[in-house]
Amino acid sequence: MGRIMAVSVRMDPLIEKELERTAKRQGISKSQFIIDAVERALGRKDPAALYRKVMQEAAQYKMSDESVPDECLSPHKAALRQSLRAKYAQQQDDFADFLAQREAERAAS
Repeated sequence: MGRIMAVSVRMDPLIEKELERTAKRQGISKSQFIIDAVERALGRKDPAALYRKVMQEAAQYKMSDESVPDECLSPHKAALRQSLRAKYAQQQDDFADFLAQREAERAAS
C-alpha cells in the first residue's frame, strides 16, 4: 500500500456524531470507517463482489459425514440435537403442505 498519509476533514458536528456511533456499532475506528467508505466510492471495495465470493465459498462447504452419534453426546446436547431435527422436519413438512395448498389453489382458479 505504501506510505500512510494523514488527511484532515471538516464536517458537520451532527454527521461526525453519527459517524462515531456507526463506527462504534461496527466495532471499527472512525478512520477505518472513512477509509472503507472512500475505498467503496473509488470502486476498490465492491460489497456485491464480496457477497458473491462468500456465497460461492459457502456453497462449497460440506458437512462431515462423520458426525458424532447421539449416544456419544451429553444428554443435554443429544436432546438439543433431536429437538432441532424435529423442528427441521416439521418445517419441511409445513413447507411441503404450503406448496401443495398453493398448487391446489392455482389449479382451482
